[in-house]
Amino acid sequence: MIKDNQRLFNRVHVLLDALVIALSYNVAYFIKFLSPWEDTSVLHLPYYMYMEALPFLIAGYLFLYYEFNLYNSKRASGRAREFYNIVKANTVGMVIFIVVLYLIRQAHFSRRMIFYFYIVNIILETVFRNMVRYFLRFIRKKRFNLKYVLLIGYSKAAMSYINKLRLNPQWGYVIRGILDDKVEAGTVYKGIKVLGTIANLEYILPENKLDEIAITLSLDEYGKLEDIVSQCEKSGVHTQFIPDYNDVIPSRPYMEDLDGLPVINIRHVPLTNSLNMLSKRIVDVVGAIFMLVIFSPVMLISAILIKLTSPGPVIFSQERVGLHNRSFQMYKFRTMVVQDPDEEEKGWTTRNDPRVTKVGRILRMTSMDELPQIFNILRGDMSLVGPRPERPQFVEEFKEKIPRYMIKHQVRPGLTGWAQVNGLRGDTSIKMRVEYDLYYIENWTMSFDIKILFLTLFTGFVNKNAY
Repeated sequence: MIKDNQRLFNRVHVLLDALVIALSYNVAYFIKFLSPWEDTSVLHLPYYMYMEALPFLIAGYLFLYYEFNLYNSKRASGRAREFYNIVKANTVGMVIFIVVLYLIRQAHFSRRMIFYFYIVNIILETVFRNMVRYFLRFIRKKRFNLKYVLLIGYSKAAMSYINKLRLNPQWGYVIRGILDDKVEAGTVYKGIKVLGTIANLEYILPENKLDEIAITLSLDEYGKLEDIVSQCEKSGVHTQFIPDYNDVIPSRPYMEDLDGLPVINIRHVPLTNSLNMLSKRIVDVVGAIFMLVIFSPVMLISAILIKLTSPGPVIFSQERVGLHNRSFQMYKFRTMVVQDPDEEEKGWTTRNDPRVTKVGRILRMTSMDELPQIFNILRGDMSLVGPRPERPQFVEEFKEKIPRYMIKHQVRPGLTGWAQVNGLRGDTSIKMRVEYDLYYIENWTMSFDIKILFLTLFTGFVNKNAY
């Protein structure tokens, strides 16, 4: 079975990748120099000279595929992440290829052909890898290429692990059972039975019928961890540790080495890094100035319409809580009739709220009422991308009801955010918004910001939940 020959499978995979790269390169050559829609009369380097670069290209791309985790197990890896890694590896490869040509002063090597190769290789590599993925899933359905797992410990971690595998049968994991010292043998959770105590491990391991041991001990049983790991390593079986403190430790904890002592940071916030903060601030200022220039006609028209259709100020300011729990005045176009501040603070805007003006309803539905926050960005109160800020009274309420809510104040609030582009605006779940905000905070990169800004163009401006 493939699981017993993973090394051979990986070697075959590398060989097939090499063939895909070679095929893509030749297809790119054909498109550039032999296809009817290109001018074939133009003089160019002969075919053999292009082929001289191919062995170096294949070696370089295979190395990049390895560096971008494209030879990790496909069992539980997602197609979207794999495609993203393929694009990243090919983008880096193309840039390096062009730089090398520049350094060796090879000006006659067709840059258009390199671009064709870039596109074709991404397409063919994606198709090939999905074919491999579907082939593996097919043989798993036939009861081949399965992995047999034993859980050590009946805990919340064990339940989560079982739930995840039941939702993804295509991964090919089969749970043999659970060993636990506190739960009676015969207890069943979603079809998985407790087989006995942890002491039975010494009798089960020599049978050599397991591919993996998943240690899912509850927190109060971690004293047994060292002995269990020792037994598993003596048997040679692959061992995983699934912690029972996911509510405390994030899914991607930030590890540091303190002179040989491993330290786990409870919350990794990339934007606490000075260089990251500076680069994001530069992008914020440049982006805000660009938006001010582009949207100034829209802002002017909005201001005129507000003034003509409803008595009161054009700009509405409201206290919000931002970075490091500091309050600031957030600006918006006024979309409601002027009301007493005490009345305004009582609650959310709801569907068909009578306080909202006709112009205000349009501004809210298109998010144009948020445009004055460009000035908040320029002042440093806000960022282009980040968690949306809340009013102080709601912050006080939510921090008591929603775990980890206050973590969102470790970064600047944003004009748009990961929660917003996923439809979590207006009268939607605060708990879900916080989950999306925490994911953004822990996984921030500049490319993630760009992705959110791009998605905002298509999903962020018009939203059915914005009243």
